[in-house]
Amino acid sequence: MSRIKQDHSRFRQIVHGKIRKNLRQFISRGEMIGKQGNDRVKIPLPQIELPRFKFNSKDQGGVGQGEGQPGDSLGSGDQQPGQGEAGEGEGDKGLEVDVTLDELAEILGEELELPHIEPKGAKQVVTEKDRYSGIRTVGPNSLRHFRRTYKNALKRSITMGTFDARAPVVIPIRDDMRYRSWKTESSPHSNAVVIYMMDVSGSMGEEQKQIVRIESFWINTWLKSQYRGISTRYIIHDATAKEVDEHTFFHTRESGGTKISSAYEVALRMLTEEYPSSDWNIYPFHFSDGDNWSLDDTSRSIKLLSEHLIPMSNQFSYGQVKSPYGSGQFIKDLRRSFPLDSADCTLVCSEIDNRDAIMGSIKTFLKAGR
Repeated sequence: MSRIKQDHSRFRQIVHGKIRKNLRQFISRGEMIGKQGNDRVKIPLPQIELPRFKFNSKDQGGVGQGEGQPGDSLGSGDQQPGQGEAGEGEGDKGLEVDVTLDELAEILGEELELPHIEPKGAKQVVTEKDRYSGIRTVGPNSLRHFRRTYKNALKRSITMGTFDARAPVVIPIRDDMRYRSWKTESSPHSNAVVIYMMDVSGSMGEEQKQIVRIESFWINTWLKSQYRGISTRYIIHDATAKEVDEHTFFHTRESGGTKISSAYEVALRMLTEEYPSSDWNIYPFHFSDGDNWSLDDTSRSIKLLSEHLIPMSNQFSYGQVKSPYGSGQFIKDLRRSFPLDSADCTLVCSEIDNRDAIMGSIKTFLKAGR
């Protein structure tokens, strides 16, 4: 079994190396998002073959067989890939490998050099669980360990010379009894809530929404690896805002204007009523193309951020997705209103021009380890 475990470990190392090498490609394509299980993701990889010797097929010649001169080609060289008649043989195949979300988060953290998050305040929930982990000489009959009890009685009978193989009757006495024992384990873990807000107005097209979907998947993967308990909520907005489920969040098609403050008001109400900052680590993420319907609403949005949402949050993250129809103005207003270069500022902004920029945006959001 040790050889099998070594081979399996070696294979996992090769898989992890392939994922690291192609991580930017996996992130930008978003291939794995549609291949999720409960806690696993299918990763599409090229065929992986471990190095090994192969015997040549019979009657097909080979190096050192038949006529020929030094320097002669070993193949016919006539056909090129993709040419010739259809055949019966197998072609190259891709490989899908199951990887746990924890493994994926570890690879992401190593590749982007992300620090582990240190939860703020006393946001810990303690759960207790009884675990049977040993054997005792006393206990209730309901926890009596039959095999251990019989084994002790048998050893005692043989040692004392009272065991008769022709009539193998073994009667345990009080000293032979063994009982399962347990201990209560306390499992403290920090709770976190992630609130995703997205502009779904007419200027946010399908490509912009797909970028948000890909980035939020990877952010969630990392945050879940840092917290034992995590709650995810979704808000969409155009001129008005509302909470929706995950499927609606990523597939809604809306039109009309944009009022950013409407999303911030829904998020603030949600946090105030359900997630007090003294008990929760709070991570709001807002994605938009930067359009807002008026300067008055921009002022209202900045006031909500500065007076409520930013102080309540571990970090407030704003991602601006480039759109051919969006002005991109809101991130400029945020940069004028907040000291984003200060280490104490917990508002983080990122511009996402296209899918290739997703990886850099994720690092921008998560590099502080808040």
